[in-house]
Formats: sequence, structure tokens, C-alpha cells
Amino acid sequence: MQADCYTRQAVTRRAFFGSSGLGLASISLAEMLRAETPVADGLLPPIRPHLPPRARSVIFLFQVGGPSQLDLFDPKPEVNRRDGQELPESLLKQLTFAQIQEKRPRLMGSPYRFRRHGLSGAWVSELAPHTARIVDRLTIVRTLKTDDTNHMFAELLINTGWRRFGRPSLGSWVSYGLGSQSQEMPAFLVLGSKPRSKSANYGNGFLPSRYQGTVLRDAGAPILNLANPAGITPKRQRLSIDAINALNRLRLQQSGDDEIAARIASYEMAFRMQSSAPRLLSLSDETAETLRLYGIEDPARPSFARNCLLARRLVEKGVRFVQVFHGDWDHHTNIATGLPQQCRLTDQASAALVVDLARRGLLDDTLVVWGGELGRTPVAQKPMNAKARVGRDHQIEAFTMWFAGGGVKPGQVIGNTNDLGCLPVDESWHVYDLQATILHALGLDHERLTYRYEGREFRLTDIHGEVRTSLFA
Repeated sequence: MQADCYTRQAVTRRAFFGSSGLGLASISLAEMLRAETPVADGLLPPIRPHLPPRARSVIFLFQVGGPSQLDLFDPKPEVNRRDGQELPESLLKQLTFAQIQEKRPRLMGSPYRFRRHGLSGAWVSELAPHTARIVDRLTIVRTLKTDDTNHMFAELLINTGWRRFGRPSLGSWVSYGLGSQSQEMPAFLVLGSKPRSKSANYGNGFLPSRYQGTVLRDAGAPILNLANPAGITPKRQRLSIDAINALNRLRLQQSGDDEIAARIASYEMAFRMQSSAPRLLSLSDETAETLRLYGIEDPARPSFARNCLLARRLVEKGVRFVQVFHGDWDHHTNIATGLPQQCRLTDQASAALVVDLARRGLLDDTLVVWGGELGRTPVAQKPMNAKARVGRDHQIEAFTMWFAGGGVKPGQVIGNTNDLGCLPVDESWHVYDLQATILHALGLDHERLTYRYEGREFRLTDIHGEVRTSLFA
């Protein structure tokens, strides 16, 4: 799939009304309001995918900071047996790109008990009892690999395919490639705490701005200025938008600037969201049993659990891509306290989302992805403060993510790591493979999903990426 090459042009307010020879006095408001333009003018239509899709939506539960796979999903008895011993120098040389700051790094075993669960016999630690109960619905991949030990750049790579700012995010590429299934909500919505590289992880980059992620705020109104000011009725608001978009269409006809088309779409979507969003983002119609399932005690209080339930409601209404950010999993120090705390905040809700989607008949059409931008090392990291407790540093050669729904073959574990849990021994997945595989689940060929910018064709996976068909049934 290839988009037209759009000429991008900065349009100031003065240029808008001046360079085109249009002045407010020369335009008949009545003429603008008589324009026979449908309400859905400018909104994203659904687009036929390249391939038969396995999923129609994605929920990406992004765990900011890098969960410790060695304490959650990838037990290593050898590390426990050699706890306190120095990491072999021969192995340290192989980990050139790992972030190990200790001059003489010592192995640190996991203090948590692991058990096999389900018919699949997947190993899960005691920190994730709810996830353990649904392992037969999951595929766990233990050998994800990234290229950067820095959080900011690893976040950018996994979410945009590039370690610098300015590229479109995964959700934006999905919106560009498939359009929208909903005429009441944007195709790409973002919930939760923000990563270090912030909006670049859900921005549109060089794609037209209509494809950027729409952020739903955790506190206060979910979307700013969604309600009309006092005295402004929906009818009056509709007339105002019609007038503004009539001006926008005149300018669009002259300039061909897609940013004006995006502006038209944003006005139309905002108008529709004024009535649809408050209902959709309120949990007042959810049963007490559903709230208990997610572990939500106060439906109005921001939490990861609330965001997981909102994610289910959003895909239920046709939203293509929902990204839920949660952190911080960056446990360089005091991992003994920090890791259990994050698990208590996320484990129940993550599992509940999969269960809830399944019982509503939505899991087959929704791909759920859980994981962060990197993992943690098998060695201890000493804190600068002598009184603080140890943690784990950054691990990029092999870390864990799990998947559910959307055509995923359930109840399997893909990839194995060496005895010390720091290198893959089979089926290593680069994050480019992850991106290609997510697009494939939606029916998009990552090599054909391109956009022409500055004289060349760009794609999410750049010149890399292999679809990992072992994920699917």
C-alpha cells in the first residue's frame, strides 16, 4: 500500500484568509452552510487490507521501563545456584551491547518461586498469579531483542521502528493502512502514563496528522474542551463547524495540503466525540462483577485496571489500535520492593482483559500484546546509595513478551535462553519482527505498507523485519 506524496505547506491564519484572496467579508455564510457535505466529511474510511486479517484491533499493554523476565517468565535455576558468583568474562564479552555498569558483575538469582501452569506447562512466577491462570490462552515469547540499552531510544525503536525522533508510530501506521472502523471515535487511542520519549511513541511523524494517537487523560476530563461552553447548543456547534470546514474545503481545493483535510476530519471527529466519548469513557454501566474481575474498587480513580477496561470498551466500539502505557518497571535499585508493587498494579487487570474479551466474543478479533522496550540482566546492580537495595540493569539480547487473541496459537512458549538467561539459543525475535508480525495479524504486509516522504519510500520496519508465523494457529 502506498500513499500519494503530499506537499506539506505551513498555513498561517493570515495566509489562510489572505493568500487565497478570500476575506471574511467576501464569503457568504449562507452559501457555506448550504454546502451539501456529509457529516462524515474528512473522517477515515475503512481500507481493505493486503491479506485476510486475523485481527481487526490491537491492544498493546506497554510496560514502560523493562519488566524483569528472569523474575516473571524465564526461570533460571543455574543463576540461582551460582548466586553471588561473578559473571564469566567470556560471557561478558558477548554482552557488549548490554548495559552492565558493574566492573565485576555478580549473578543474582530470583527470590521468587516459579511453577508450571495450565496444560501448556508454561513457567510463571508467584508474582503473576492471575496471568498464571490464563497461560493456556497465551503465547509467551522469551527471546525478543532490541538494539539500544537506553530507555528513550529503545522505546522509540519498538514503537516507531527508529531510534530517533520523527518517525510515525505503530498505531499511526495501522490507522494509515486500515483507516477507521468507527465514525464516533478515532482509530488510534492512547491511555496511561507516558514513556520517557513521550508523544513520539504515539505520534504521526511524517504521516498526515490525522493518523496521530489521541490521548485520553487519566485525571479530570478525559479529553480537554470536549464539552461545549455555556450557551453553545449542539445545533449551534454544528453550524459553527460547518462554517469553519467550508472555509477549510475552499483552501484545500486550492492548496492540496493534506493537513487541511486532517483539520476538517478533526473538527468532525471532535463533534461526534462530544456525544459518544462521555458515554464510552464512563464505567457506570459496567457490572459490579466486571469491576471486581479487573480489580477496580473506584471506577472514577485512574489506574492501569481502569485503562484495561476502557481498552476493552474502545475495541468493542471499533477502535483499531489502543496503546496502554504503564510504568515504571525500571528497577535498577530495590527490585525486591518495586517489582512486586508493579505486578500488584498490573497482573490482575492484564489477565482480566483477556478473559473479558474472550467471554464477550472479542478475543478472536483482538490481538493483545504485553511487554516493554527491554528486559533485565541476570546480574545485580549495586546502588549508588550504600543503604539502598540492589536491582537489575538493562538486558536487550533476550527479554519476554506475551500475546493473546487475534489468531495467536494459544498455550505455547516460543524461544529459549541460555542457562544464565542473557542470550537466545533459538528463534530470536528482533523488534522489527514484532512490528511485522503485528501488522501481519491485521492483514497488512509490512513491506507494502509504505509512505513517500522526502523522495523515498518509508515503512515502519525500514529495511528489516520478518513475520513470525509461529505465533499464529
